[in-house]
Amino acid sequence: MQSIKATIVSAASAALILASSASLAAGMTCTNDTWNKVMKRGKMVVGVKADYKPWGYRDTSGAIVGMEADMAKMAADAMGVEVELVAVQSSNRMQFLENGKIDLMIATMSDRVDRRKLVGITQPNYYTSGTNVMSPRGVGIKKWEDLRGKPVCGKQGAFYNKVVSDRYGAKIVAFTGNAEAKQALRDKKCIAWVYDDSSIMSDLSSGNYDTYEMPLMSEDDNPWGLAVPLAEKDCIFGNFMSGLTYNMHQSGKLIELEKKWGIQPTQYLKDQNKRFADWIQ
Repeated sequence: MQSIKATIVSAASAALILASSASLAAGMTCTNDTWNKVMKRGKMVVGVKADYKPWGYRDTSGAIVGMEADMAKMAADAMGVEVELVAVQSSNRMQFLENGKIDLMIATMSDRVDRRKLVGITQPNYYTSGTNVMSPRGVGIKKWEDLRGKPVCGKQGAFYNKVVSDRYGAKIVAFTGNAEAKQALRDKKCIAWVYDDSSIMSDLSSGNYDTYEMPLMSEDDNPWGLAVPLAEKDCIFGNFMSGLTYNMHQSGKLIELEKKWGIQPTQYLKDQNKRFADWIQ
């Protein structure tokens, strides 16, 4: 049986052949600067979060660990190089990639049209986030309709508020920040806090909300994309990462990582695993 690494390389190689043909047909010139730089020095520098447990955070030794950190190591291993993890934030992750401070970025970034103009977001997307709620376990919320007519804490200006209010009739109690909203939840001023499910999962993983849960099926999926420099999206580096992501979906590796890091299972990964499954099996 092929190892995961061998399968990744095989899938990526096929993608590279197709991409090279397409690029030549379109008259595209690929310098492959980043790919060549990584292969020459034998190390890939990957930007990941260091403050967003369990996707990327620092352990007791100060090392960056998490689901996306593992993905970065898998990518480097598939290329046969070492990996260096660099902590990035939402405010600087694209700039780090544009300026060459990192070679690859896997940092909880939503795939959006405006971002595709700045960095090379490859396909398929590797993860997704959506709208959900955090509530005390004892409240017993089982379905979205259970929020109807009930006070639900939210952050001022967040689009989640209108969605849950219009769709399910929740009475939104909006606060200026997430900290205030979550404190109001602790003070029982509302039965739940509505926000992005990845942020909620980060809170649940922190150890500060052991008596709380994320009880609903997330809605309004917002896919996440890993990114290479924009000029290399349709060249060797970008297509290698596309093959890597495809394989991680097909093999179920992303589902394994989700389980490893205690992340609540997402329907998106299940759907992608089924979508890319080998039809012969």
